[in-house]
Amino acid sequence: MIAIHNIEKVSFEANCMTLQIDGEALILHLDKLSPKLLKANKVERELYKISPSGYGIHWPLIDEDISIEAILNNRK
Repeated sequence: MIAIHNIEKVSFEANCMTLQIDGEALILHLDKLSPKLLKANKVERELYKISPSGYGIHWPLIDEDISIEAILNNRK
């Protein structure tokens, strides 16, 4: 399987998520990204799985999936 993106780190501060991807840091506001992540507590936010291909991120405790392509396309 060929990786689409290299997701290096996901972290949260207040109502923002910082995504370190492909050598670039993106700061994303949760109110625009995901209502589920916005409402999630610290444990729910920090328990995530990155797909092996780098296609997306899944938060099992809140049943949320976010596509990296969608994030990158929305910032343009």
